[in-house]
Amino acid sequence: MTLQPSVRNLSIDGDRLWDSLMEMAKIGKTAKDGVCRLALTDLDRESRDLFIKWCKAEGCSIRIDKMGNIFARREGRNPDLPPVVMGSHLDSQPTGGKYDGVYGVLSGLEVIRALNEAKYETEAPLEVVCWTNEEGSRFAPAMVSSGVFAKVFDLEYGHSRADVDGKTMGEELKRIGYMGPDEPTIDAHPMGAYFEAHIEQGPILEDEGKDIGIVTDAQGQRWYEIKFTGVEAHAGPTPMKTRKDALLGAARVIDLVNKIGLDRSPLACATVGMMQIHPNSRNVIPGEVFFTVDFRHPDDAVLADMDKALRAGVEKIAADIGLKTELEQIFYYAPVPFDPSCVDAVRKGAELGGFSAREIVSGAGHDACYLAQVCPTAMIFIPCVDGISHNEIEEVHKHWSDAGGQVLLHAVLAKADETVMQKSD
Repeated sequence: MTLQPSVRNLSIDGDRLWDSLMEMAKIGKTAKDGVCRLALTDLDRESRDLFIKWCKAEGCSIRIDKMGNIFARREGRNPDLPPVVMGSHLDSQPTGGKYDGVYGVLSGLEVIRALNEAKYETEAPLEVVCWTNEEGSRFAPAMVSSGVFAKVFDLEYGHSRADVDGKTMGEELKRIGYMGPDEPTIDAHPMGAYFEAHIEQGPILEDEGKDIGIVTDAQGQRWYEIKFTGVEAHAGPTPMKTRKDALLGAARVIDLVNKIGLDRSPLACATVGMMQIHPNSRNVIPGEVFFTVDFRHPDDAVLADMDKALRAGVEKIAADIGLKTELEQIFYYAPVPFDPSCVDAVRKGAELGGFSAREIVSGAGHDACYLAQVCPTAMIFIPCVDGISHNEIEEVHKHWSDAGGQVLLHAVLAKADETVMQKSD
């Protein structure tokens, strides 16, 4: 039996990880040094091709499922054990940054590279996964392919998601050559554990001078679509008291939404992010306004209370102005507690590396949120400059990237070498 190096002596190559991040960032590079790699575009295909090329160079086998999710596998001593999986996504926002999503994929690849270099063999196999259409910026909803994997959505639903031009995910998967043959659910591909490294997308870690966020939970979310219908009328001759101004109603709801969030701070988030005004003319009182509301909180009871406050407020505002109302909750998932043993593996990984760390709740949705429903899951956050993401100026300091990769390495090893012991108990 070959003598293995001590786990304590294993280390990622931070320069190699950084170089890979910068190389991938060339695909879809924007004028402001961000990236635009919308899901299932030709640029997404190019990034996928590069990822697979790098994985094959490390001796990984590749499987692609019917949702286009890519799994790169490094065998362990016992190939019958379920793999410990690392990953995230390669698709971006239209004006996205160089690190959102891709950091989790390439830090996972770096773990495999480091283990290959050290000739370290894990008990359980390791895999790196690239999930399709995490962002949801081209095909709604977000995280649809990991949702299919976790059996939240069925395959037909996933394939039928369409962009603004009417092109579906199924059609585009075939077009770019990433409609794989494998079944896209956890039933067909069990996992021993899942770890996702990601930029925080908020300012807490940087503000507190912490290297690592130990993610214990992810916020629950409720998304709404609201339409107010009033009466279009001339802006000049129509007296103020007789108006049925749909935009006035929307403005009052925006203020209400903000108040709902502030009243439940510091953990609540409440946002109106999209609005369409009809007829959108400078001298016409708006007769119809469509807008969205996004509520987030780690406590489901508080989310329900926010829902109650919104519905009551919308009803009163509409009645006061004389508007017709349509309100629909279009998306919901409950707060996600991550697996205690996986969270502890992240915590110990930070301690082993000597990194400053704090527990943190994820304010954003991630593929990990769906994976947590079907296998032990945890996340690792690294800071991002000024907490900015979904923006071309998104930035990460290299030492943060190094720290996250090192913690991921130790967390994954803890679970990969633990799995066989659990099985033998």
